[in-house]
Amino acid sequence: MILYHLLNKNVYLCKVMYRNHIIGKSFRMELNSLIAECTAYDFKVMLEEKKPKSWLKSVSAFANGLGGSLFFGIDNDGIVKGLDDVQHVCEAISSKIRDNMDPLPEVEMIPRDVDGLHILQLKVNAGHYTPYYYVGDGQRIAFVRVGDESIPASAEQMVRLVLKGSNKTYDSIHTDYKVEDNAFTILANSFKDRTKQEWDKKYLLSFGLITGIGNLTNAGALFADDCPLWQSRLYCTRWDGKEKGDAINDAEFTGNVLMLLREAMNFVKSNTKKGWEKLPNGRKNKPEYAERAVLEAMVNHFIHRDYTVMGSEVHLDIYDDRLAIISPGGMYNGMLIQDLDIKDVSSERRNPILANVMAQLDYMEKRGSGLTRICNETKALEGYKDELKPVFKSTPTQFQTIIFATSYTQNVGDSDGDVSETKLTYKAFSNPNSCNVTVPCGSLEAYTSSLWNEYFPSRIEEDCSSALQEVESTREFVVYPNPARGFATMEFEALQEHSLLIIADLGERVIKTFDLAAGTESVRLDLRDLPSGVYTLMIGNTTKKLIVE
Repeated sequence: MILYHLLNKNVYLCKVMYRNHIIGKSFRMELNSLIAECTAYDFKVMLEEKKPKSWLKSVSAFANGLGGSLFFGIDNDGIVKGLDDVQHVCEAISSKIRDNMDPLPEVEMIPRDVDGLHILQLKVNAGHYTPYYYVGDGQRIAFVRVGDESIPASAEQMVRLVLKGSNKTYDSIHTDYKVEDNAFTILANSFKDRTKQEWDKKYLLSFGLITGIGNLTNAGALFADDCPLWQSRLYCTRWDGKEKGDAINDAEFTGNVLMLLREAMNFVKSNTKKGWEKLPNGRKNKPEYAERAVLEAMVNHFIHRDYTVMGSEVHLDIYDDRLAIISPGGMYNGMLIQDLDIKDVSSERRNPILANVMAQLDYMEKRGSGLTRICNETKALEGYKDELKPVFKSTPTQFQTIIFATSYTQNVGDSDGDVSETKLTYKAFSNPNSCNVTVPCGSLEAYTSSLWNEYFPSRIEEDCSSALQEVESTREFVVYPNPARGFATMEFEALQEHSLLIIADLGERVIKTFDLAAGTESVRLDLRDLPSGVYTLMIGNTTKKLIVE
């Protein structure tokens, strides 16, 4: 057996081992046994020395991916033709790789004897210093494997190869966005709510969301209230029936990844039904989907998706019998999930910083058990059948999760609807001039110098009689989604006092007011009765624009 190894210093070592007593049956193996050990393979009936690109592109693609093998002496139909001079082929391959590949990949050349014919296996290991380029004919091209073809890498694939070769991930890359120009109210409130601990701004650095000089990483940008990464998007659709056709409801969201997660769960609640069983002392709800399974699936897709694909988004499609989630980017290791046992799937992460923050927020575990949990939570639903087991599919460019509905033919109630995180009371003003307005103590100047004064010139008065005085000051808040359809969520650092939220149109006509209790951190606004347009949200003398679609 002759082994040729390409070493780091461009030196080839040829080691010849003669074991006459085993030559024969041990090397006369079937072709299927050979290729079964390969992650990918190509057949070449001969070595084209004058056209090295024809086979070096496969070497490049294998090194840039999971590795693979080229078999010389076998035609495209898998028929063994054999080689006349294996030694010469080995030397020619060594020379061409040295002259036309940069950097040099790690390869192994193994002569084989199949049914008395000599072939050569060129085994290419997965590279650590990607991208690996073919250099020749005035070209410098990195190839990748798509199916059984080796094709030039796209701009997005080149970004991933460069990150891999430099041992970096997308979420760790530094940006030009400054921490002082961004707020993290949604993250802070989520941290306090889920961990029952106080948020500390120093976590931004320890979590890897900002750099030592105060710039956001891409992970930091994804968690910023006003996320500037426009590929952080979610498209939700409730389809009429079991296939795509007419849409019953749809929504689009862009921005903070935690906001996208919440809106995804709200959309599922609003567009799925609950069955129920009558009990002697009440009734028992029987949901179509296990909420924890859906949450786990959405978290997986937001964490493991490929954010280098510009113009991409996560899709949530709800049908009569299932919901499907699709995100850009296949498995990080390049394998296909449908070819694996999900119990054996390793926890390799495309975005480790993003995953770590989600783990800190208790949205996921670090053991890589997300897919198993989705199956177990679904299986625990009453009425589960084996045919309802969740399905996971992947390609090199996308990942899909399908969760089937547990259906009930009787006692099916209405959809869950949107449930506000804080119950609100509000007043709608069709004619503001017919109302007297009382504002919190200490805030008269702010209101009389604003849009209120035009509509309530003599009807604004302070209420300082309460033992718990209501002091309104400037309040920073974030509202999402924006634009909004139907509902919007507002978040702010916990209000220290009773506050008043005003919604006004562009003509500065007050449309609604909301009383916000002290300690409130998040409210969900029902906007379904508002016509499409641009509105102003106002708390004290802080205002933000909200677009209602």
